[in-house]
Amino acid sequence: MRKLYALFAFGCSLYMHAQNQNVILNDTIVRLDTVVVSSVRVSPDRLPETQKNAIFSGKKNEVLKLSSFNANLTTNNAREVFSRIPGVNIWENDGSGVQINVGVRGLSPNRSWELNVRQNGFDVSADVFGYPEAYYNPPLEAVENIELIRGGAALQYGPQFGGMLNYVLKRENTKKFSFETQNTVGSYNLMSSYNAIGGKLGKFSYYAYNHSRSADGWRENSQYKVRNSHLFLEYAFTENTKLSAEYTNMNYELQQGGGLTDAQFDENPRQSVRERNWFGVPWNVFSVNFDTKISERLTSNTKFFGLVGERNSVGFTATPNIPDAINPATDQYANRRVDRDFYENFGLENRNLWHYNLGKMENNLAFGVRLYRANTIRNQEGRGTAAADYDLSVEGIYPRALDFLTNNVAVFAENQFKVTEKFSITPGVRYEYIENIGRGRFGLQSGNEVPFENKNISRSRALFGFGLEYVFGTTNLYANITQAFRPVLFSDFTPPAVTDVIDPNLSDASGYNADLGYRGTINNYINFDVSLFYLRYNNRIGGIRQFVNNDPTQGTFLYRTNLGETVNQGIESFVNFNVARFFNIHNTFGNLELFATMSFIDARYTDFSVFTTSGSAPNVVITESNLNGNRVENSPRYVHNFGLVYSKNNFSSTLQYRTSGGIFTDANNTQNPSANGVTGWLDGYEVMDFSAEYKWLKNYNIKAGINNLTNQMYATRRAGGYPGPGILPGEGRTFFVSVGAKL
Repeated sequence: MRKLYALFAFGCSLYMHAQNQNVILNDTIVRLDTVVVSSVRVSPDRLPETQKNAIFSGKKNEVLKLSSFNANLTTNNAREVFSRIPGVNIWENDGSGVQINVGVRGLSPNRSWELNVRQNGFDVSADVFGYPEAYYNPPLEAVENIELIRGGAALQYGPQFGGMLNYVLKRENTKKFSFETQNTVGSYNLMSSYNAIGGKLGKFSYYAYNHSRSADGWRENSQYKVRNSHLFLEYAFTENTKLSAEYTNMNYELQQGGGLTDAQFDENPRQSVRERNWFGVPWNVFSVNFDTKISERLTSNTKFFGLVGERNSVGFTATPNIPDAINPATDQYANRRVDRDFYENFGLENRNLWHYNLGKMENNLAFGVRLYRANTIRNQEGRGTAAADYDLSVEGIYPRALDFLTNNVAVFAENQFKVTEKFSITPGVRYEYIENIGRGRFGLQSGNEVPFENKNISRSRALFGFGLEYVFGTTNLYANITQAFRPVLFSDFTPPAVTDVIDPNLSDASGYNADLGYRGTINNYINFDVSLFYLRYNNRIGGIRQFVNNDPTQGTFLYRTNLGETVNQGIESFVNFNVARFFNIHNTFGNLELFATMSFIDARYTDFSVFTTSGSAPNVVITESNLNGNRVENSPRYVHNFGLVYSKNNFSSTLQYRTSGGIFTDANNTQNPSANGVTGWLDGYEVMDFSAEYKWLKNYNIKAGINNLTNQMYATRRAGGYPGPGILPGEGRTFFVSVGAKL
């Protein structure tokens, strides 16, 4: 009887629905109007108040879900990927994508060294406190999310001025076995293949991928090949206790076309005057991760991680106005320079999150400890071969052979106090102990070794921060101020010439970040984040010219010391407006979205002493001046991205326009370019990109795109050394077509 009643009720409801929809009824067939279900494509997203044993309340952060928008992920096109995060400045060395160079708020994008770069929550840069350059980044086809936490990241992840950049890799936890493949061809013999398997068998989970890519490059002498392999294994003892391990191996060889003078760039930016310059990076990173829920209120994560890698370069490193020519006397090219670094880093991080009540409000305490040890062996200025291939052979010994060691201990705690359900305050503290040790041989002079004066610099530093957040429905107002500092790097106490002198009292750079912003979503059609920022950077390290014994007739030397202070301030804004949802036409027309990220940056020196000379010996006049008011080098006044996104059913496409202001490439704000292309003003640029994707049969896709749609000739940087020196052109128009499946 119950079954008959249920069937009768279902039939009545179906009939009433059909009458409301004006459908045609037959005896056995019901024809209903088509209903289109379209997902909301929201990116960037924001991190919740607490996640992964960390607190993000009151902090400016963005989460890029790479599956939610179109971009050229095959070649890691950072210009497209980071277009939805305001204030991200990008250096484009080449089109290989093997290194992502990003900076925020006017900080240098050089190998993302002002950011704490991580993969799945652990460090992947060469040495976080001694040589923080990121020579490695995962293939973006393997990345699920990119997390960028600014300002307040110092307390939970480190003291970096830029914050923390974390690549979260894909995982498969819903099937016993899955297979994903993405295969791409494109301009200049681009060929790429990404293949992954993953699954979950009872308590055991696994994921593995291999990515291989090669191309000849848009410029002459810019071929490359890269391979990246990854394995992840996890065992769940219980629902709340898991042990996992992962290992990533990457290797690439990149021919470096080198920099150009301004005249060469104007004549033909695709040309190269270097064909014997190469760069290679074997890289291994791994971690063992233990997650557990100790009680209903306390969770804990412990991560042991490590890095074993190399940085290898060989080439003719003179400026581009000096030809790499055959010597008529020897009928050979000049011997190339070989530089090799070897890295071995190990660390342990423990993070905990405790939920507790004060009165009726639940509060959150995040706390933990970090132990880190990094060793760098640096061999430089080796006399290489006169050949043209990737050959790291050296005649004799390396003139410069150094051994650097970094030890780090840190403890940190942040507490989110819930004043009301909508209002919270989050104070925090981080204590850092950092020790840098250096020893070895600095160079050879007349056949004799020039010893490197043993350095042992240790310091203890406490950092404090404070955040506020007030929730208004689906929006919130946030504010944060957090201290930051940058330790003296290895490069700071290894000057480029044996005559240079290091200030024995060289000290770390310090400062703080401050944010005030408003963000959230409105009625499912607006996603926005608008904020003001203020960044003070004290004790910047640099070199000033001094006279030997204060006597101009005895020559000069470069004195490397703490020079100046800078202030970076401005506005960062993002808005994504879904036009179709606003007019309620998305079910028939599809999603039509407009997005804009706009950042205005005023980065200037407030105190920077310099010395200039005039006249000739012995009547030399020394003049001291101050660069107060000069713009910070490599900091554009604005970086804007505008995009148009259309998607319907299985098709989506994005047209993006990026414009970035011009930059000075030295602190002196030199306007006219030097003859060698190393210094001088660099014009801003405007670039358009288009990407699209079509999916069919649920599991298959075809992607295509054109980068630099209008074939603009532009450059984002000048280099003083690798991979230049000189102007490094951005890529002209290129295209790609990709076919993939996920089964």
